[in-house]
Amino acid sequence: MITIVGTGTGAPLSADAARALAGAGLVVGGRRHLAAAALPDGAERIVLGPLAPALDAIGAALEKRRRVVVLASGDPGFFGIVRALAERFGAERLDVRPGVSSVATAFARVGLPWDDAVVVSAHGRELRTALNVCRSRPKVAVLTGPGAGPAELGAALAHGFGARVLVVASALGDPEHERVERVTPSEAAARDWGTAVSVVLCLDPSRALAPVRTVAGPPAGPARWALEEGDFAHRDSMITKFEVRALALARLGPRLGDLVWDVGAGSGSVAVECARLGAAVTAVEKTLDGVERIHANARAHGVDVHVVHGAAPAALTALPDPDAVFIGGGGRELPALVTACARRARRTVVVAMAALDRVPAVREALTGAGFGCDGVLLQSSRLAPLPGDVTRLAATNPVFLLWGARPPARTEGALQ
Repeated sequence: MITIVGTGTGAPLSADAARALAGAGLVVGGRRHLAAAALPDGAERIVLGPLAPALDAIGAALEKRRRVVVLASGDPGFFGIVRALAERFGAERLDVRPGVSSVATAFARVGLPWDDAVVVSAHGRELRTALNVCRSRPKVAVLTGPGAGPAELGAALAHGFGARVLVVASALGDPEHERVERVTPSEAAARDWGTAVSVVLCLDPSRALAPVRTVAGPPAGPARWALEEGDFAHRDSMITKFEVRALALARLGPRLGDLVWDVGAGSGSVAVECARLGAAVTAVEKTLDGVERIHANARAHGVDVHVVHGAAPAALTALPDPDAVFIGGGGRELPALVTACARRARRTVVVAMAALDRVPAVREALTGAGFGCDGVLLQSSRLAPLPGDVTRLAATNPVFLLWGARPPARTEGALQ
């Protein structure tokens, strides 16, 4: 068996863990864990650095029937070494003795429950996924790493989305050096936080206390999507119809960890629906009354949408690259706009248009950017009542929907 001992956040090892350690022939752990533990005389010690050599040494020790103990921070089954050990040696050979995780400790320090929190790791990973989760969810714990700490999070979150507070928890469990500080994203961006940061909480104070839940983690997805046009404020029926929105959402594939642009957003119906499905969303709209409607629709549906008042493509320059883009407006400049968006999109671009004449140019713009392109003409007729308790079919305006997808080799999944 391999015994994995979670040290918690600075708490002394339990008597049970100390007994397991006393009989070890090989002890593997971080330098500070090895220095703090009472290791048996004659036990081989390996400081964790690159994981592969440590796993090889553990395998060699097991072949010699030596007892192996691995020391790890917090709860080693929570974004910890248990995964790698189970994959290499099998879960049945692991004896895991968890400590309290830094996430649980940080939420305890600020007096908040965390069964409704989203936890995302930026340690050794791209920061963009953690940022997009922070942009879309009101209660997020970010496990940080070099180049992905409070300053980097703060700099990216300082502008655009709803008000956020960062709680930076450093040296948790250390009676002399522990610090738990509430700062704005701008304040976080302006400081050097050193190497002792344990975890960063990103909170929307107005939504930090959710109703009682029966399922832990982020809320379940919406019960329905492609909502009725009447569920949104709009001007003179200038809104993407629900039939078109349903297929657009299917091709956009918005999910937690994604960033979606809704360009020429109008009422923001596509933006709001993407946000309801978990994505972070930026809506770009050139009219001021449209901007106000998007804000109103986002509030009405309880989601955050970053709204940019400006005309694309110029308004897109300073925005972070999206995973997916929906383009619902554009006149003669539409092909140039599609090209600009396709150059930035990591996964897909979806374009809705009413004019047949623009279809070839949009298709050429997508294929010219290296996307595979497909599309449909959507024509639907809705049931409509007539006098005498009878029903007719009322045709909606036909709409062309084109989508381009980046080849799979260049597509990156979210939440890796």
